[in-house]
Amino acid sequence: MGTRVEGFRGGATSTADLVDGLDEDVRSCDLQLRQLGGQARFAGPVRTVRCRADNALVKQVLSTPGAGGVLVVDGGGWLHSALVGDLIAGAAVDNGWSGLVVNGAVRDSAALAGLRLGVKALGTNPRRSRKEGAGQVDVPVGFGGVVFAPGDWVFSDEDGILVLSAEQAQA
Repeated sequence: MGTRVEGFRGGATSTADLVDGLDEDVRSCDLQLRQLGGQARFAGPVRTVRCRADNALVKQVLSTPGAGGVLVVDGGGWLHSALVGDLIAGAAVDNGWSGLVVNGAVRDSAALAGLRLGVKALGTNPRRSRKEGAGQVDVPVGFGGVVFAPGDWVFSDEDGILVLSAEQAQA
């Protein structure tokens, strides 16, 4: 029997199966994010960016090797401008990221739907963000009733988003 990661990535288990198996030891994001990427199912180790109306740090992180990771962006629920668009998401694909979870807006949704990348976000807005570099990288961020910390694992599918410790994910 493989790890939870292998079972999930292989399609043998879902987020609902993980919840049933872990019971009270699982963190589920209550925020109802929209599925906007071409991959509905994705999982990976968490990296984080906290920013608002400024996507320079998002672009910087996604320009580095992702090794199957998931970038969780806490934009504070800001919907006035997009934190991710097709160019930044394309860089994420090229650099091996498996998904993005954005507590804020994205743009270029038709292009995002064609990418081999999981993208969940609050919504869309065609406005671009500032590029000043304001924010923080690899700090715990919280929204939807859960805290996402670097090194945790995100499991996301059509039913929602779970956050597991590295130990839970690799068991």
